[in-house]
Amino acid sequence: MTFFSLGFFTGLSLILAIGAQNIFVIEQGLKKQFVFLVCLICSLSDLILIFLGIFLFEYFKDYFTTSIELILNILLFIFLVYFIINKFKFRYKNTNFKVDKDKSLFKNIVLKTLGFTYLNPHVYSDTVFFLGNFSKNFFITHKYLFGFGASISSFIFFFALGYLSKLLSKYLNNSGTWNTINTFIIIFMGSLALYILIEIIINLKTHIF
Repeated sequence: MTFFSLGFFTGLSLILAIGAQNIFVIEQGLKKQFVFLVCLICSLSDLILIFLGIFLFEYFKDYFTTSIELILNILLFIFLVYFIINKFKFRYKNTNFKVDKDKSLFKNIVLKTLGFTYLNPHVYSDTVFFLGNFSKNFFITHKYLFGFGASISSFIFFFALGYLSKLLSKYLNNSGTWNTINTFIIIFMGSLALYILIEIIINLKTHIF
């Protein structure tokens, strides 16, 4: 197996796990709202973090402490709670998968995408620390090949996820389906927020005691 293939399949195996970011990409695909932009931000973010990990792992491993992870978890929890509250607020207003690309949404979608990407500590553990640690003993050319392989897997995954969701939206264009999916998103994000809250409490107990 070449280093490019190794990076591709390693990156793909890490990104396949269902998470808040993936659910958000699916939702934007179903809504047909800035699908290309959302997929591009997620993919480019992975590329940046992957190469930071591969080339700067030895530096970052001493600075990504449990305190920083705790802060990120708290910020992510607040972000998810805000997201869920807005979901409840607009649950019965957005009753179909209509194409809505109002300019006022642009900033909101960008901020949400960045929030789901950079406020999640697991994004850093997968890209910066796992891939960085995995490739720390590679030669420089092998690092590049490994990084490009992992990055391309992210581009393929996110764009496939976003545009397959967009394709499926025409078969799901009714209020009943929308409310069902919206309810699933609320439950999933709520469960994730609860899991993060438990992690925060455990970390706080560790710091205090």
